[in-house]
Amino acid sequence: MSRAGEQPTDSLQILQAFVATELALPVSKPALAMSDAVRSRHGDAALAVLFYGSCLRCPETQLVDSLLDFYVLVDDYRAAYDKAWLAWANQVLPPNVFYLEIKYGSLRQFAHGTSTAANTVSLWARFCQPVRLTWSRTPTAAAAIAGACSEAVLTMLTEVQSSQTIVPAIAPVSIDAQQALDLWIAGFRMTYGAELRPESTDRAAHIVAADADRYVAITSLGMSVLAQRGRSRATPSRRQRRLIGKLLNIARLIKGAFTFEGGLDYILWKIARHSGVTLAVTDWQRRHPLLAAPGLAWRLYRRGAFR
Repeated sequence: MSRAGEQPTDSLQILQAFVATELALPVSKPALAMSDAVRSRHGDAALAVLFYGSCLRCPETQLVDSLLDFYVLVDDYRAAYDKAWLAWANQVLPPNVFYLEIKYGSLRQFAHGTSTAANTVSLWARFCQPVRLTWSRTPTAAAAIAGACSEAVLTMLTEVQSSQTIVPAIAPVSIDAQQALDLWIAGFRMTYGAELRPESTDRAAHIVAADADRYVAITSLGMSVLAQRGRSRATPSRRQRRLIGKLLNIARLIKGAFTFEGGLDYILWKIARHSGVTLAVTDWQRRHPLLAAPGLAWRLYRRGAFR
């Protein structure tokens, strides 16, 4: 990141400055209040709080009936929890998911997960989208997060550009607005296929259309960085990411049955929100989510809730 008053000297600095400005945009009072509540749960272990997801695009009046997504970065898992097994679970299979906090992980894992070296699309597919940094402990942490979110953008552009079957290669000097939007739509559709995602076929287009100007601008910046970097090192294959991503989705659902109070209702709410498929559950299924999960998952799959 550039110091205050200095002019960025290369494409990466310009991209990071763009992302840092976006991260610093204000959020609504309800989102800020929830951010403060999330942060306070972890005391001195909290490093930063990120607000992201579909609710970031919602008007303030719609947030009352919504579940907001936050990603909390901590510098010490053990200090962030009062139970050692929760810290272990977060280290082995991040992130942990809770009704209030939603998600959290370490800055090191966050940086790795937004890079091209990541084995799954989970982090870079989410944090290449608009995000707000609602709190950070230090300017250094804020700069590191801006860097990681910038890498998420570059990872998406790298991955979608590497697949000639998805979108033709585009030179940074010749890209136009529609090409940029088509690239991001193709990219999001690609990442949905790498996870068990309850997304409708037009979901990617809706996400891009909601911030079209932003995606056009950040594509030009990102392509300039990639042109400067040249050919990137080998990354995990798309097939490998699909396999690992789907297996990790299943593992996280199982883990959530033990760590997330009210997790079954939350998961079904998210599926209904994104796919339109609703499913009624019994009290027994809520009490025994692990036992109920295979049957519910099969019913959701048959009804087209996810691929």
